[in-house]
Amino acid sequence: MRIITPEQLTTILANLPSNPRISASGNFSAPRTLLAIADQAIPEFVLHMLNAHGDIPNREGITLETAFVGPAMRNQPNLRYLPSRLSLLPVLIRNYYRPDLVFLHTSQQRFDTVSLGTEVNILPRAIETARAHGGLVIAQANKQMPYTYGDAQIYDSEIDYLVEVDEPLQEKPASPLTDLQIEIGNRIATLIEDHSTLQLGIGGVPDAVLMALKDRKGLRIWTEMFSDGVLELSRAGTLDDEILITASFIFGTNELYEWLNLNKKVRMLRTERTNDPSQIARQAKMTSINSALEVDLFDQANASHVRGKIYSGFGGSTDFIVGALHSRGGQSFVALPSWHPKANVSTIVPRLQSNITHFQHSYVVTEQGIAACFGHSQNEQAINIIHNAAHPDVREELIQKASEYGLI
Repeated sequence: MRIITPEQLTTILANLPSNPRISASGNFSAPRTLLAIADQAIPEFVLHMLNAHGDIPNREGITLETAFVGPAMRNQPNLRYLPSRLSLLPVLIRNYYRPDLVFLHTSQQRFDTVSLGTEVNILPRAIETARAHGGLVIAQANKQMPYTYGDAQIYDSEIDYLVEVDEPLQEKPASPLTDLQIEIGNRIATLIEDHSTLQLGIGGVPDAVLMALKDRKGLRIWTEMFSDGVLELSRAGTLDDEILITASFIFGTNELYEWLNLNKKVRMLRTERTNDPSQIARQAKMTSINSALEVDLFDQANASHVRGKIYSGFGGSTDFIVGALHSRGGQSFVALPSWHPKANVSTIVPRLQSNITHFQHSYVVTEQGIAACFGHSQNEQAINIIHNAAHPDVREELIQKASEYGLI
């Protein structure tokens, strides 16, 4: 590994072959210094990031590429969306979408390593693939990035160049919970027992569930990501101290990042491990909590497309739903409001006209109630969804459609 200046990096990048693929840390961990230099030095390139937030290079000559669309890439005409479960994305990277450059946002050096900090995810596979095929691995080592353990630890021999920076980390925007989110979260929490293992999706409902679980005992965390709610459970003494908190990426407040730094109770693993359904199934009372945009009478959920266009992606929801259902005592929840206020339509629909993101849940939960699905016939599923999850204003219409489909 060679420590270089931003000016030296500019020269290195300017001499690369045309239109390289750059795989960069995503979510709230974008390596902004490296990306800004690439934007100036490379006329054309492909930028691969997961769930990109904030300002990223986006101009003529840049192709945006991802398997999970974040706000920074959403609705962009130059977006190349890769449909993939997150557990399988490392396979795509190894075999089909090999990076020429890997941009990492890391901690400062600690002995002969740096840490990927808050974002591990697909980066270990990207590093391995780039090195196996003559690519470059470049890190911006940030004084403010927490040092985390597990697969986050990268030896300096795996990095070609390192640029030292001191810049604030991106924080998750504060969004107070709504009464509706709290109601849904409380309903889910009533079905979560002591000593359960939690996977938490992104959004207000998972945060509300955590708020309602502070009186539980011995909870465990095996999840793709977590935010400040897990810190609150740790402080409340709700978590099992003997079991490591396992995740692949994290975003939240600076208070959370300070707690993460050199915290040996948190283990950061690569996507192939956190999202492997067989590993998920081994967790005690694995409980998967995910959101959706709409659910139909066949318990099929759309959580990825709006008006037929990609909004996000599969993410890890499918991995965790399958793993949870195979876990002894496991269960999977899909949570959503029963009514979409902006579109003024029901989120419980007769049959999805959009893409299916996931299906076969233990429960569909709205502010109206809890609809039991797994373990019931498709007729019983439909009846439960209509009477326990759908908004009262559409129940008659749904009953009529269910009758047409032979469900009633």
